[in-house]
Amino acid sequence: MVHNYSKKVLRNFFRPKNFGKLKNPDAKGRVGNAACGDIMELELKIDKKTKRITDVKFQTFGCAAAIASTSMLTQMVKGKTLDEAEKVTMQEIKDRLEGLPKIKLHCSSMAVRALKDAIRNYEKTIRK
Repeated sequence: MVHNYSKKVLRNFFRPKNFGKLKNPDAKGRVGNAACGDIMELELKIDKKTKRITDVKFQTFGCAAAIASTSMLTQMVKGKTLDEAEKVTMQEIKDRLEGLPKIKLHCSSMAVRALKDAIRNYEKTIRK
């Protein structure tokens, strides 16, 4: 199936920002969607005093919308506190990408879920 993607989606798909892995990440999040086969992994470096995301990397295995959504999410949360980052919505990702086909909206939701998973995992480790 061919989709009409915005230039921003295509740019973030062909030249994703923050793609890769971090050395010694403070947090990791992972989500998958069995229906479409997409898998998103997100890694965060967090300043422990300010709880600010100082670096973020991702690896997404999936379609153009999945990769573009995760790329955009990383750009949106880098430099934010964990509280600020947790408020990012799938609608904001979609808007920053100048739209996603309706059938691909779950990709922006998955990116948000991967971030929330990373934050939850970080909070579990600091409580120990």
